Amino acid sequence: MAITMNNTGIVAEDLTAAVEFFIEFGLELEGRAMVEGEWAGHVTGLGDQRVEVAMMRTPDGHSRLELSRFLTPHVIADNRRAPVNTLGYLRVMFEVDDLDETLNRLYKHGAQLVSNEVVQYENVYRLCYIRGPEGILLGLAQSLTWP
Repeated sequence: MAITMNNTGIVAEDLTAAVEFFIEFGLELEGRAMVEGEWAGHVTGLGDQRVEVAMMRTPDGHSRLELSRFLTPHVIADNRRAPVNTLGYLRVMFEVDDLDETLNRLYKHGAQLVSNEVVQYENVYRLCYIRGPEGILLGLAQSLTWP
């Protein structure tokens, strides 16, 4: 049986700011569209819905991030500032070539380190968690073992 990850979803209030943040990060905007109607609500279980969606992809084309802004029904819960040990899906981890350069670019878009430092795991990775627009939690890792 073959399994391929299609995308990870993040709900945002300001879709434009989220798209701009992830473009600065290095993802590419694959497309932006309105998803609405009963058929969509049958998939999500939300009934009649109207959602603006932006699909982002990694430069290698293997991974996607779906950014959504719900117009109807209204968002009923807000986990954006939940700590990293909150139950459920919480963050996406990306591996980057140059962690310091990536952070410097994302700071200009409001990113903040969660723990105020980048840590090193043995001689394998430099790691950190950051909060992006609207408190979106991302993990960033730089491999120290790649040439």
